[in-house]
Amino acid sequence: MSADVVVIGAGVIGASVAWHLVKRGARVTVIDRAPAAGQGSTSRATGGFRAQYGSAIQVKLSLLSREKLRRFADEVGGDCGYRPCGYLWLAETAAELQALGEAQRVQHAAGLAEARMIAPAEIAQLNPYIRSDSIGAAFCPTDGFIRPLGILNGYLEGARQLGATLHYDARVIAFSNGAVVTTAGTFAAGAVVNAAGAWAAEIARLASVELPVTPLRRQVAATVPCALLPDDLPMTLWAGDGFHLRVRDGRVLLLQPVDEPSGFATSLDESWLARIDALKRERIPALAAVALDRAASWAGLYEMSPDKHPIVGEARPGFFLANGSSGHGVMHAPALGQIVSELVLDGRATCLDAAPLRLSRFSEGDSHPALALL
Repeated sequence: MSADVVVIGAGVIGASVAWHLVKRGARVTVIDRAPAAGQGSTSRATGGFRAQYGSAIQVKLSLLSREKLRRFADEVGGDCGYRPCGYLWLAETAAELQALGEAQRVQHAAGLAEARMIAPAEIAQLNPYIRSDSIGAAFCPTDGFIRPLGILNGYLEGARQLGATLHYDARVIAFSNGAVVTTAGTFAAGAVVNAAGAWAAEIARLASVELPVTPLRRQVAATVPCALLPDDLPMTLWAGDGFHLRVRDGRVLLLQPVDEPSGFATSLDESWLARIDALKRERIPALAAVALDRAASWAGLYEMSPDKHPIVGEARPGFFLANGSSGHGVMHAPALGQIVSELVLDGRATCLDAAPLRLSRFSEGDSHPALALL
């Protein structure tokens, strides 16, 4: 079995890479460790989309992805679910408000002109269901929501129709003589793209590449079905502690990140659920009597880089990286797919300057500030 490019990982980033490659005529094979499509981290994503970041490269990735999402149905097929309902970042201290304002200056300089600071009165108009001591907020109306599996399935089916081959239950064992050796067979390849998500470092190590990507558990609490909050409510986030909420599929999803080593465990932490329930009662009075649904809640894995920015580029001849998106992989998958396809086929990315995402930035002392949320 042979291909121009073997893509390791059939999650949303690998699927986007594959589609962009076959769209330009490359012969592509996609291999994945899962038994079927949509069983990895992509299916665990909550489906937020934002361009409000604190670094220019992240803003530019979002802007490129946003344009591609707007054309998704026509260019790829399927429903990406992009809905511009907005992201509302709440500040309860002067320091938080200053940080949001500084990030917004970065956003404006990178092309996100519509992001703006708002006063408490407008916060109450945008989300009248919360209790907050906010002194101000940042808001961007073109941020919003997407459908992770809609994007994944669109890219996978589009790639398959264009001639890509997909192999599941295939774990990579080794790289040997220009081929990828897996439990499902050996695949000769002119180039390899590592899009293995939380398992990316293991794949890179087999290729003698040290990749600073580690798994991190992220948990999502879901309420029982309720219709107390509208489904077009902006994603609402407290900048101070990261607690945030959105409405999806008739439930309210509640999250608060905990940066603790978790390995590859995806079990729910009962003490975390209890804390989320207490925050729900305190900050969202409309949901005070609405119970969390333990069975509908879940956890998944982020693929974290040291500076919370993607690692993209050619790590050694013929071995390319699309890793470390640090929780932003679904929203940036359209952009990353195009960037990686250009690096593989043209030797450089023309849609966006990918140099800030190179692996060598860490050894060169040129990594990005690791901002807590933005």
